[in-house]
Amino acid sequence: MIHKIIIPTPFAVGDVNAYLVKGDALTLIDAGPKTKEALIALTYGIKEAGFELNDIEQVVLTHHHPDHAGWTDAFEQATILGHEYNQVWMTRDEEFLQFHDRFYLKCLIEEGVPEEYLNWIEKMRRPLSLLGSRPLDTYLNEGDILPGHPDIQVLETLGHAQSHLAFWSETSKVLIGGDLILEMISSNPLIEPPLDPNKERPKSMLQYNASLKKIQQLPIEKVYSGHGNEVYNIQDLVTSRLEKQKERALKVLDMMNDGEKTIFELTKQLFPKVYEKELGLTLSETIGQIDYLVDEKLITVKRNEKGILLYEQS
Repeated sequence: MIHKIIIPTPFAVGDVNAYLVKGDALTLIDAGPKTKEALIALTYGIKEAGFELNDIEQVVLTHHHPDHAGWTDAFEQATILGHEYNQVWMTRDEEFLQFHDRFYLKCLIEEGVPEEYLNWIEKMRRPLSLLGSRPLDTYLNEGDILPGHPDIQVLETLGHAQSHLAFWSETSKVLIGGDLILEMISSNPLIEPPLDPNKERPKSMLQYNASLKKIQQLPIEKVYSGHGNEVYNIQDLVTSRLEKQKERALKVLDMMNDGEKTIFELTKQLFPKVYEKELGLTLSETIGQIDYLVDEKLITVKRNEKGILLYEQS
């Protein structure tokens, strides 16, 4: 049994979905943001399925973003499971959060972002007040079987988040997909720091494309999505979205015809009306397209005192 619970959020994305999965363990996948309204909806949804909050035996996170990982605190007796990357957020690991700020400052400078926009570093941190604070009890990895559900396999599906997991049942041909696949739009592959400060920046767009191709190989008939309606015809949808992403990347390539550009300059051209209001999201999108073009060997990247400069491959 998979029971969908629709939860309001204070974010522009709107409502988020949690899923109650009955098996050998009563499992809640995702828990909404930590707001009063979300807890009311979550409590009602669990009761609608015939259970109480304290009946939940484990809470599983698709990823660490606060619209999905807020109310772990409401399930004091439950086991909390998810990707290891969740842990530094749930515990408010100060060493990681300081690295997080240094990482984004370095990114903004390399991207050619003017000094007056560098205060965006403060906005890059997730709203921690809306995020749960219970540490994970168990880490889940690619290929694991979800405890209490022998027919559900854990898939690592990075890209939208560095903690992102999806849950695949070959028996029922369904995927509980978090934000990997949404009905109407593609998820934004967000730039996030690596867990290890000594490692390079994760290339979120390339990860996201690889995650889409991974699920495209599975005989999925239905995806229970993190937002909105269930999604069908996954194979065709993935093909379409990968093609559209390539088209957006080639649009960025065309912008380099008249000489060198910084990532910030490209972002202003791509998103002239929203780049100031949504600098983090728009820079992530631009960086993703640049990573794709570099991977395809269509552009050259150079660095100088201005940051990263981009040239069309000659």
